[in-house]
Amino acid sequence: MKEANKPIAPLVKRATFFKSFYYAWQGISYVLRTQRNMRVHLLAGLLVIIVGYLLGITSVEWACLLTVMALVYSLEMINTVAEAIVDLYTNEYHDLAKVAKDAAAGAVLLSAFFSVGVGLVIFLPHLLHWAFGW
Repeated sequence: MKEANKPIAPLVKRATFFKSFYYAWQGISYVLRTQRNMRVHLLAGLLVIIVGYLLGITSVEWACLLTVMALVYSLEMINTVAEAIVDLYTNEYHDLAKVAKDAAAGAVLLSAFFSVGVGLVIFLPHLLHWAFGW
C-alpha cells in the first residue's frame, strides 16, 4: 500500500540559487555557439543600440526596443528547446514533429517581424528629423 506522503518519483537534487545562474548561462552560451540566427539577432540588436544611442532616443523608446529585443532572443532560445526536444524524441520524420519545429520557428519570425515594425515606428521620425529637419 502506498503511503500518502511518499513521493511518486524519486526526488531530484535541485541546484543552488547561484548554480542555477551558471546553468542558465550554459544554455545561453550553447544557443550563441550553435544557432546562427541567434548571432544574427544579436548583431541586429547591437546595431539598434548604436543607432538608438546616436539618435538620442527617449527612455520609453529604449524600453520598447529592449522589450522586443528580449522577446526575439527569448523566442530564439525556446525555438532551440523545441528543436532539441523533438530531435531527442525521434530521428524519424513525423508530421507533428514538423509542426512543433515550424511553429517555434514561426514564433521567432513573427517576433522579429514585429520588432522591425517597432524599430521603424521609433527610428523613422528621428531619422527624418536628422536627414531633413522634419
